[in-house]
This record gives sequence, C-alpha cells and structure tokens, in this order.
Amino acid sequence: MKTSRHPPGSLARVLMVVENNGYPADTRVRVEALALADAGYDVTVIAPNVDREPRAGTIDGVRVRRYPPPPEGTGAWAYLGEYLFATAASLVMVLRVLFGRGFDVIHLHNPPDTLWVAALPAKLAGKRVIFDHHDLAPEMYDAIYGPRAHGIVRRALLLLERITFRLADQVISTNESYREIAMARGGVPGDCITVVRNGPDLQRVRPVEPDADLRARAGTIIGYVGLMARQDGVDQLLHAVRHLVYALGRRDVLFVLIGHGGELEALKRLSTELDIDQWVWFTGRVSDDELFRRLLSTADLCVTPDPATPYTERSTFIKMMEYMALGKPIVAFDLQENRASGGDAAIYVPGNDSAAFAQAIADLMDDPARRNEMGRVGRQRVETGLSWRHSVPHLLAAYEAVLSRPPRRLFRRASPR
Repeated sequence: MKTSRHPPGSLARVLMVVENNGYPADTRVRVEALALADAGYDVTVIAPNVDREPRAGTIDGVRVRRYPPPPEGTGAWAYLGEYLFATAASLVMVLRVLFGRGFDVIHLHNPPDTLWVAALPAKLAGKRVIFDHHDLAPEMYDAIYGPRAHGIVRRALLLLERITFRLADQVISTNESYREIAMARGGVPGDCITVVRNGPDLQRVRPVEPDADLRARAGTIIGYVGLMARQDGVDQLLHAVRHLVYALGRRDVLFVLIGHGGELEALKRLSTELDIDQWVWFTGRVSDDELFRRLLSTADLCVTPDPATPYTERSTFIKMMEYMALGKPIVAFDLQENRASGGDAAIYVPGNDSAAFAQAIADLMDDPARRNEMGRVGRQRVETGLSWRHSVPHLLAAYEAVLSRPPRRLFRRASPR
C-alpha cells in the first residue's frame, strides 16, 4: 500500500477516532473536525452511536461512521468491557476505511489509551498518527477509585499511555501541564507536541435573555454542566448545597445540574438523603439550545466543583470557559488549571471544603456588583484569548507539522530529557 504525501494545507484525508462520547456530541472532536474541514481537509469521524443516530452520514461536511455502543454499567469490569468492545469496534471500522476510501492521518482521541490498537494497522501502512491527549487515564483511575485503586491496573494504564505516545507522530496536548507529561512520561520530543487548548465556540455559546419560567423558580439560579461521574465532584457540590440551605439559611435558591453519567442515579439518591431535593434539579442530557439559551443563560452564577486531585490539578475543564463565554461568575475549587482558565472570573475555594464552597456561593449571592464584574472579566478573557478560534491556528499548525515530515519509526525510543 502506497503512502500518500501531501503538502501542508492540501486535501489530506483525516480519520478521527473517539470512544468516550458520540459525534457531534463531543465538543472538542466536533470543533476540531469542523476546523479541519473548513481548512480543506477531508474528514471522517468514527464514534460510538450513543444517541441512536444513523450508522453513517455527513454533518456539515464531516463524514461520520458510528458503531453500536457497549451496554452501560458501573465499576471496573464495566469500564474494561466498554474499552475492549470499543477498541475492537474501532479497529474493524478503521480497517474498513483504510482498505476502502483510505486516509493519510489517523487522529486518536483518548480515553481510552487502547485506541493505538486500532491505529496500528494504519501505522504499519505508512500513515501518520496524531494522539489528541484529552485525559490523564492513570490519574483519572486514581480519582475514580481512590483507596480502592489497584497498583497493577495503574501500571497497566501507564503502559498503555506510553505505547500511545510512542506510536504517535504528533501529540496534541490540551494545556501545558499535559505537554509536560507527554515529554516526561511519554518521551515525546518537544517539537512533536502542539498545545491546542479547549475553548468555547462563540458561535455556539452565546448569552440570551433569561428564561422567565426558570427565573421565577428562585431568587438565585446556580448552574452546573458536566459529567455525573465520581471524579467530577458533584457529590461535594450536593454537600455544599446542604450547608448553604441549612447552615447558612439561604433557601431562595435553585441548583440546576445539567448532564448525565454513570453516577446520576446515585447522586439523586444522595440529594434525597441530604434532604435537598427541593433546591436541586437534575436535568439529565439536554440539547445545546436548552443548555445555553435557557438554562445557563438564566443562571446568576455557575460552579465547578471538581475536587483537587492529581488528575483535576492538571486538566482543563471546558465548562469553566463556557460559563465565562456566557458572562457568568464562577465558584471553583483552587486548581492550577482552573486558575489558568478563569483568572479573576472565579472565586477559588481551597482544600476541597464543601462548607467553604457554600460560603463563597453565598458571598456572590449577596454581591451583584461583584458578580457583574467577574462576568465581564470572564467574557473578555474568552473573547481575547480563550475562545476556540484562538486554538484553530495551533490545530492547523499540528497538521502542517505532521504532514511536512515522513512518518516516524514505529515505537521509537523515548527522547532523552
């Protein structure tokens, strides 16, 4: 099979592979695919069919090929089964495209770090591999399982991560913290890493007038959007709600918790156990229109309750910048990358302290002038440097770099530090 060579910016064929979300539901994959298509690349995305959509189709010039998702479950065995199924399904679909219409670059989005298996035949065929490093799988495992985390599993995750780094011709990191890990833990040369930050698409994330019906439900509306998973701190947020309502006596409030995930039902039960159902609304999965035009646009302030762990300290959360794009002040735990994104648009609460988190919310409830100023600062930060349009040139530079040089040797040695 011949290896295609394309000068940077030409119509190179790109195959993106994602497992942990569907397409176009995955925000980062969607904006990257659209940016590449707009630049003239021929883009196909392989993703799980999480929303019962057609198995194949074209969305805004991007071809989509979907495979059935594995059965949902919780616990380590469910994760293992999901990843094995998704890896096998991705491998089959990659082979179909490879020996069908073909491609020049395969672009892997983690988690999991097992998708290198699907990319291996393409690498052997002389195709270039880009690894888009979304999550730190070993640190995420520790955050999910805590004291129950097993050393053997963590070492296996580190090995899978290392293999993926070594297979890649180019690594895309979401922030400087991830770039450092790619160099230190993955042995990736610095000139083979491009930082492409998450950032809101201001064509999609736009503030509108508050929804009158939602506005009438409480004096203060507080928004959260994100996964309902163990590592995302929604349980700590619920404890903060209880403290706000019962200890601080702030009852004219409604927390709108937007999202879905494996812990959603457990979080609903926790809300009932804490006797705060009256002040909490779990919306489940909602459309973009519902999310931005009704729910978050109506919120007076928003929260990022991800607790301090080695995983969250280094990770960039798109919800922070979506809140900022909507001009919303934020209460967040004090994390390195939260500060890098939020700046003065957020109050940072130290120590994973739910009571202090509640107090920071109460302080903002009492200070509308401060809320307005924080919202203005956040919106300005997004417009001047953090929106997705500022990341697009870096994405295109990564592609220009990988297409300007021959594919690297399979599983090259780590570069010396």
